[in-house]
Amino acid sequence: MRRLLPILATTALLAGVVVAPVGAASAATGPTGASAPPAVSPAHEFAPRRIVVKFANEHRGRSLALPVGAGVRETAAALRRNPRVAYAEPDYIATASAEPESDFVLPNDPGTLDGASEAAASAGDWAYKQWNFLPWEGSPTTRLPTSPGGIDAVDAWRSLAELGRPGAEGVTVAVLDTGIAYRDQGGKFVRSPDFAAGQFVKGYDFIDDDRVPLDENGHGTHVAGTIGEKTDNAVGVTGLAYRAKLMPVRVLDKHGRGQATDIAKGIRFAVAHHAQVINMSFNFGCGKKVPEVDEALREAYARGVVTVASVGNIGSETCVSEPATGPRVIGVGGTTEGGCLGDYSLAGRGVDLVAPGGGIPVSGCPSVSARPIYQVTLKSPSTRIFAIPSNYVGTSMAAAHVSGAAAMVLAADTYGGPRFVPEINGQGNKPRVNGVVKRLRETARSLGLATYEQGAGLIDLGRATESRTPTPSSGTRVR
Repeated sequence: MRRLLPILATTALLAGVVVAPVGAASAATGPTGASAPPAVSPAHEFAPRRIVVKFANEHRGRSLALPVGAGVRETAAALRRNPRVAYAEPDYIATASAEPESDFVLPNDPGTLDGASEAAASAGDWAYKQWNFLPWEGSPTTRLPTSPGGIDAVDAWRSLAELGRPGAEGVTVAVLDTGIAYRDQGGKFVRSPDFAAGQFVKGYDFIDDDRVPLDENGHGTHVAGTIGEKTDNAVGVTGLAYRAKLMPVRVLDKHGRGQATDIAKGIRFAVAHHAQVINMSFNFGCGKKVPEVDEALREAYARGVVTVASVGNIGSETCVSEPATGPRVIGVGGTTEGGCLGDYSLAGRGVDLVAPGGGIPVSGCPSVSARPIYQVTLKSPSTRIFAIPSNYVGTSMAAAHVSGAAAMVLAADTYGGPRFVPEINGQGNKPRVNGVVKRLRETARSLGLATYEQGAGLIDLGRATESRTPTPSSGTRVR
């Protein structure tokens, strides 16, 4: 660090400021003892008085504090002019990608939290609320309807049960978000009634810098519910990879906003603690560069970790953006109950797949069905009361479906790459990621849209987990 200070000071003085280092981005992927970052106003698109710098020949970037009066953009631009600086950028803010709207034996989840009897629940009432998990073709029955927007979780559950890996047992999915209502804490926080304590592995809170990443928003709990809410327990609704382990990693605050530096730390934490899939249901602003996040994503890919992100919502963002456009990330757009593109879903380079996000379809869709994605989560603004709200719509929800799907493909061992084993030694491999992506893409069904709108199409979990003779991975890659 000492040899870098003259470079930093000289370059910064050209911009009329003095820069004080606040500690390099840790080479370890676990939490650090650094002080909490400065508060961020909801109006800001980056953290005040903070930049992220990487010097030539360094492995990772570092976070640097600026004195009062220093311009973030101006200082970053001055540093970039120094040939010994690899990059210098503001510490950009990401926002959760939900689009709120106004207000085999089938699992016995009743679809309510009103104490429905087990007899009533055994009819599979979840199926009349969770259209997104239903088969999209075939003959409907009184217990199992079909939905044009469904991804056929039912056949996938059956396939995994027959393989002895029900609900993606043995896979760990990290949920980088606002936290999860995963445990009781004092008198303020209560675990969601549709999660079990045994579903979770240790996580971390990079907002409050502690080891208890509890949700103060509801977004993270909803996302985690789609991925792995407890199933067949006569409570609430169902999750996709319902026996996968969930790793709560809090990188977004109670307003659904998080800094790039914290997100990069969260990715590294998930990789170091043996997650096989990372879900990121948030986006940075259009065109914002977040090189420290990209570095962490490359490390995840090298270790064989599948990374999934929402592409962003019209109104919140103006183009498909990071982390969906990051290296090797699966970018996910949102679709509706009627099997159409959601009117909120951004299109462009970076859309790899689409999945249910609910909500209103784009103009011209033959179906006007517009129900949201239902999961058990916090009843805002309480952190103790839970409900199944009807205002969760967006590409955040869509990304959660693909993360659950990736976990199920890993557990089903149908991706044609190296055989799945938990990351007990931290030794991953790139072909595994390529194989999962290839499997999800080749089994997706087209909605008749352009590639920049739907990518390879709407995921089909029944087909993706269908038994097949493993073949060598073709090396298919995503950005």
